[in-house]
Amino acid sequence: MSRADWKSESAYHEVKKAETVDIAWEWLRRDREYQKDFRGLLSSKQSEAPDHFRRKWGLTFRG
Repeated sequence: MSRADWKSESAYHEVKKAETVDIAWEWLRRDREYQKDFRGLLSSKQSEAPDHFRRKWGLTFRG
C-alpha cells in the first residue's frame, strides 16, 4: 500500500477524476469485515457470489 501523505492535497490529485463507484470500492476493499467475508467466499470456491454476500455489501455484478 502506498505511503502517500494523507494530509497532502497533492497526494490525491486523481480523486478529482474519480466517480462515486471508484470511491465506494476504495472504501469497501479496505474494510476488514469485507476482507474477511471475501476470503471466506474465495475459500468456498463458489462460482459466483451468493445473494446474502451481495445484499450485505450492496454489490451488483455485471453479467
